[in-house]
Amino acid sequence: MRRRTVSRLVLAVLTAVACGERPPATTDSLGDFAAAVALPPGEHRLAVADGSIWYKVSGSGTGAPVILLHGGPGYSSFYLKPLEALGDDRPVVRYDQLGGGKSDNLSDTAKFNIAHFVAEVDSLRAHLGYEKTHVLGHSWGTIVAVEYYKVHPERVMSLTLGSSALDIPAWEKNARRLVTTLPDSMQRAIKQREAEGKFDAPDYQAAMGEFYARYVWRKPVQADLDSLMATANSDIYMYMQGPSEFTITGTLKRYDAKPFLKDIKVPTLFAVGEFDEADVPTVRRHAALVPGAKVVVIPDAAHLTTWDNPDALLKAVRDFLREVDAGKPASAK
Repeated sequence: MRRRTVSRLVLAVLTAVACGERPPATTDSLGDFAAAVALPPGEHRLAVADGSIWYKVSGSGTGAPVILLHGGPGYSSFYLKPLEALGDDRPVVRYDQLGGGKSDNLSDTAKFNIAHFVAEVDSLRAHLGYEKTHVLGHSWGTIVAVEYYKVHPERVMSLTLGSSALDIPAWEKNARRLVTTLPDSMQRAIKQREAEGKFDAPDYQAAMGEFYARYVWRKPVQADLDSLMATANSDIYMYMQGPSEFTITGTLKRYDAKPFLKDIKVPTLFAVGEFDEADVPTVRRHAALVPGAKVVVIPDAAHLTTWDNPDALLKAVRDFLREVDAGKPASAK
């Protein structure tokens, strides 16, 4: 498979999360190019199964490390850069999952699965020599975080689940509800183009653009959005998610972690934007299933809380991680 320009799936320069002016990258060249150039201080590459991943360790703090798991699937950690500010407390590990961002291409659909990405997390943790670590996932990254905990509970100190996507049938139901808030003409376009399978149609992409502007990101800096988009792998996103946030046809369509949530035994923070497509009531219901979990709603923010209200998100995450490090996990709300 080749990486298509992301605009083929979303409105020109808009797309689903989970990711300056330069030609779009291709899956055949991006990872090889990144590997060939000298990396700035703090940035590294690690050989994992089926390729190598790019990662960066930030911070001089002495607290327990935190590993960041970005959304997508198929996107990059670029939009999680604001969380590097946690580095005055602890090492912050930001990396691009294989197939997207600055990491190598991943084109074998047999590897487009949760287990592959979970194994990748543990390869990175082991390489860095962390016996235990905090894990922070956002969107699709919350699936990876919970599934990583399921396999390696002894390695996880806490879970921070941002804009969680732990019940995809509920996600899709809520996304379809949000579609009904769009102008009638856009709702008709979505219905027609879904029936035809013409997701590249300008009216479908325009409807996606309006949906994203309301519920995915409200205050993007265009240069940052361009940078996120430039290294997204739409093949992985299409295969696992589908054409958009509200048209879900991929392998994650029936994913549901709710039965497992009661078995989470580490301190857990759920964070969700006030206008988040993840849906505040749904996130609260999920948090209620996790013993002792805390919920924080990030005001004036949609799905990409790191862009829409980074200060509020940073304070919530910083306070939570400090409490866990001190042995004083936050009480449920």
